[in-house]
Amino acid sequence: MRREDFAYQLPADLIAQEPLAERSAARMLVLDAATGAVSDHRVRDLPEFLRRGDLLVVNDTRVIAARLSGTKPSGGRVEILLERALEARQALAQLSASKPIRAGLEVETTGGTVRVLEREADLWRIELPAPAVEYFERFGEVPLPP
Repeated sequence: MRREDFAYQLPADLIAQEPLAERSAARMLVLDAATGAVSDHRVRDLPEFLRRGDLLVVNDTRVIAARLSGTKPSGGRVEILLERALEARQALAQLSASKPIRAGLEVETTGGTVRVLEREADLWRIELPAPAVEYFERFGEVPLPP
């Protein structure tokens, strides 16, 4: 299996914007590993496909409001996407803006000033007005895919 196998066009009206009231009614695509046949089912049908010895992995992670918008002193917009909460009030984040980001930049957000400390590989170490998860949960938005 290659990552390219998952590159396809998906019409916007087929992307769920919120969970169904009855979660078991969610759609489920099933691949028959022996034949390669694909069939459409509902999550409530899952027990029909499980056999003794199968391993079922459940992802019970919680999506946090990890996206935050802010403004540079110049008025330019900055998007902050939380990658990892660190000790104290620091975090690693993806930062994007129309002009390059630099260490020392102070970004104004609805929750206060976020200070850009330093670059760490593809991410930026930032300092927040409060512990990262608490801060993003209060002032951020849930990042939805485009």
